[in-house]
Amino acid sequence: MSAACLMSTYQPLPLNFNKGLGTRLWDQAGREYLDAIAGVAVTGIGHSHPKLVQAISEQAGLLLHSSNLYDIHWQQQLAAKLTGLAGMDCAFFNNSGAEANETALKLARLHGWYKGIEHPLVVVMENAFHGRTLGTLSASDGPAVRLGYGILPGDFLKVPFGDLAALESNIAEYGPRICAVLMEPIQGESGIRLAPAGYLKALRELCTRRNWLLMLDEIQSGIGRSGRWFACQHEGVVPDVMTLAKGLGNGIPIGACLARGKAAQLFTPGSHGSTFGGNPLACRAACTVLEIIEEQGLLANAQRQGALLLQRLRETLKGHAQVLEIRGLGLMIGIELRHMPRDLVQIAARDHGLLINVTRGKTIRLLPPLVIDEVEVEMIVQGLCRMLKDL
Repeated sequence: MSAACLMSTYQPLPLNFNKGLGTRLWDQAGREYLDAIAGVAVTGIGHSHPKLVQAISEQAGLLLHSSNLYDIHWQQQLAAKLTGLAGMDCAFFNNSGAEANETALKLARLHGWYKGIEHPLVVVMENAFHGRTLGTLSASDGPAVRLGYGILPGDFLKVPFGDLAALESNIAEYGPRICAVLMEPIQGESGIRLAPAGYLKALRELCTRRNWLLMLDEIQSGIGRSGRWFACQHEGVVPDVMTLAKGLGNGIPIGACLARGKAAQLFTPGSHGSTFGGNPLACRAACTVLEIIEEQGLLANAQRQGALLLQRLRETLKGHAQVLEIRGLGLMIGIELRHMPRDLVQIAARDHGLLINVTRGKTIRLLPPLVIDEVEVEMIVQGLCRMLKDL
């Protein structure tokens, strides 16, 4: 079959996987690869986890869809579990991270409307990425993803990431129009950039003082990726709105928008919806993913293996002429290079059996499954070191 009938939105490598198990994938020729990107932070519990396979198979044989015109048991179960873990009040389910962020932006608009703001502003961060719908593109940064789409909807105030003083300097001019702040605790698409220590806590205090919604995009950093359920928990911060996706379904499409306090009361019947959002299959899969993370102690494993991976990379790549910085938290790690060699991702797969990703042009992004062990950590380190040495 030919890819010519697909829209050219991707530039895929000439690799076709037909089997996955744990941290490994196999191509059609039977060659094995170590998956150090986990479908871009999706398959946290690994590929084809037997408990998840069983839950999906059983649910597919019972009920896939009944619509949100009726109560959905697994949807209620998942909402109770997630809100309990996050310290939130309620949840809305849809099918992707972009949809979850669209939900958050609608909450921000409603919050502004109830405050009597005629043209509400949402504060967003430079180098942010929140999705590819027109609304979430407006909230994102980077000319490449926005090129050709003209004037995008929504009013946003863009400020430097991690710079509270820069945000506060805009209050005199824009303060009366600001209704919310939307940000990633760890900027994944911009090269694994962490907010400075204390920034989230200070931002939480500012939002509370100004009656702004603090909305955290935990789509990539959530569901154990940072070593906690959610990255904001490293600073003990609870937002007003939190968005999730990626690792929540381990490959089954699902997104979630959690809210608490006044933000949880903004929607009324008919003000938002999703045909497929919160269907029994996706919600049961997500419930099972959360169970597996708890049963296997994967939060602690992500902390332990992430710290080891970061340490070993810094030890083995110390002094390398091409390496500018190695940064990360938990199993969310970036290696920023001076110059990105051509076809690096393809070389890693072809010559080293290692699946990686490059983001923002010159940062190797590592997002291995939460089930990774010490041996596999060392395999990633040695594979990257051999590859960078060869290049």
